[in-house]
Parts: sequence; structure tokens; C-alpha cells
Amino acid sequence: MAETSQSELKAEKQSFPLPIQENLSSNPLVQSIGQVLCRVSNFKELVKAYYFEIILYLYRCPPCGGRLQMTGPSQCSCLLGHTFDPTLEFQQSPCCIARLVRKTFHYACSCCHQTVASKFLFDERLFDKAYFREMMEEARTRQRKKREELKLLLASSRSDTLLLTEDPVLESIQGLTEALDGFIGINVALYEISQNCGFNMDYYKGHMLSVLGMGIRLFSDIPHFIEDSKKDKIWRFVTLIFMQQEGDVSLTQYGADILVERVGNEAYG
Repeated sequence: MAETSQSELKAEKQSFPLPIQENLSSNPLVQSIGQVLCRVSNFKELVKAYYFEIILYLYRCPPCGGRLQMTGPSQCSCLLGHTFDPTLEFQQSPCCIARLVRKTFHYACSCCHQTVASKFLFDERLFDKAYFREMMEEARTRQRKKREELKLLLASSRSDTLLLTEDPVLESIQGLTEALDGFIGINVALYEISQNCGFNMDYYKGHMLSVLGMGIRLFSDIPHFIEDSKKDKIWRFVTLIFMQQEGDVSLTQYGADILVERVGNEAYG
């Protein structure tokens, strides 16, 4: 009985198929895969042409009344050369029965701005380069205008030049030297405490510099560095105070917020 089982196992082992790679290489379908893909692509183009022929059969060119044919993604032309977007010309939004407008990647209702699928796109995706360039230029214009307004605001808030006729003497103001010593001592103690509680000021300073670049930001617009928003806000503020003392930034009160301006630094560039 045992001998019979061993012989059967040996026979099954010898009847195992060739390795998968050899099977695939000898498969007629795999050998002809290029021809198959070509046939599928040609069939797809025929289906696409037939689809547009049926769709455009119901429409005529508005200027001349001629027959239309698709000449590009969401673009059609007549025999006289009139070219236009059939989606904008013939299609309306189902929500408001209003004309459509082109966005960067889709069409939308001109009234409620809901996205509307175009029946004059087969499997393409709309990409309106002109609309994209227009929106990008408007965004850049808004950014330039905001920077100019901030610069004018900072320029108007600066104090006049202080002309000193003689060297200042700290001892002339009673208690000033002691107050400065105490202030510096508090800052040093605060720095030591911050290091012990997990606050790394160097990391926060690098974060501030990378966000600011050489520009201006509101304190509220500086992104968080850690998840604890309350603790992060305190540490960002403390870091900015030290950075102002070191001459890295300039802080200006702006209503309930603070304008943070990067001070020119050759080493930073």
C-alpha cells in the first residue's frame, strides 16, 4: 500500500506543469498581446467617432447651420472652419437650466456653481489652460497686493529717526540697570525651564525662518509645529520674542494680532 502511494506521488510530481514564466511565454494570447491592444485601441476610436456622430447629428453650427464634427476634447468645427465648445453652446445645467461655465477641470452651472458632466467628452478630462492661467495670475496679483499693503502699513507705523546728541548713560535713570538685569535673568530662567519641559527653541526658530522666508506673516497665520495648539502658541510667541532680541525678526502690533517681519540677514540667503 505504501509503495503504491509513493509511486502515485512520483507520477503526480512528474505531471506538474512547466514554470509560470515558461507557460506565459508560450501562451498565444501573451505572444499576441501587442496586436490585441492595438485592436482594442482601434475599436475604442471607432466607438468614440460613432458616439460623437450620433451626438452631433442633432446640432448645427450656429453661424452657418453646417454639419459639425469633433476636432478636439470638447471642441467641434464645421466645414467653414467655425470652431467652438459644444458643451457651452448646446448644453445647460440640469439643476438651474442655466448656461455652463468652464473651470479648470470641469464644467459648472453659472447660477449655483454645481459641477455638470459634459456629454461632449468621451473619456477625456477637461483641462482649461486659459482658465488655469487666469486664476493663477489673479492669485499672484492678490498676493502682491497684500504684500504691498503690509509694507505700507509697516512703513507708516515706524517711528521717526531718533537723533542722539550724546551717548546714553544707563545710570542716569534710577533703577534701569537693575531692571534690565532682572529682565535678562528672567529670560535665561525661562529658556532653561523651556528646555526641561521638552520645548526646543532651535527647532521652533528653524520652523519660523522656513515659514517666513524673507517676507511678512501674521502671527495667527504661522502654522502649528505640534498638535497641542495652546502650548504651541505659547512657544511660538516665546521664540519670536527671543528672535526679536537677536535681530532675526521685527514684531509689530496689528490689532489683536502681530505682524512678524523677517529682518534682512545675509547669512540666511
